[in-house]
Amino acid sequence: MDKVKIDEIIKKMVEEIEKIGIDQAVIIGIKRRGAIIADRIKKLLSKDIPVGYLDITLYRDDFSKIGANPVVGTTEILFDIDDKKVILIDDVLYTGRTIRAALDALTDMGRPKFVKLFVLIDRGHRELPICADFIGEKFEIQDNEMVEVRLREIDKIDEVVIVKKWNGKERI
Repeated sequence: MDKVKIDEIIKKMVEEIEKIGIDQAVIIGIKRRGAIIADRIKKLLSKDIPVGYLDITLYRDDFSKIGANPVVGTTEILFDIDDKKVILIDDVLYTGRTIRAALDALTDMGRPKFVKLFVLIDRGHRELPICADFIGEKFEIQDNEMVEVRLREIDKIDEVVIVKKWNGKERI
């Protein structure tokens, strides 16, 4: 997937968000790439609405397994989410565990009117009963493959690629 396709999907996300109604809506992007997509959406909306950024590191169910010194980022949600329409943005939906962690974090912050999940890519292989309200593109890939979303703000290019997983020594 190239920049043109990514831009097209983000424009469709904006259309769907505006159909939901942006009064009392907030956008929360899951760090890192979900936050970038959230910023891109905000620029295209017809009305200015709050955007926040959620770091889910401390809510991960594998936190104790990710190393002795995990990198914990900051959550930047400078608004109340009580009774708000929360549009949760992420780049790739895979097992559902990131979204479960994000929902746990949001619950600690308040009680939204609802949460709608928007993802750029759904790669399947869910481990938890989580589904997105908006999916930009759905890929059916193998267990030994990964979807990498690359965005110019971090990676200097907009593209989505499928790559073989790396076990530390070789591609598997």
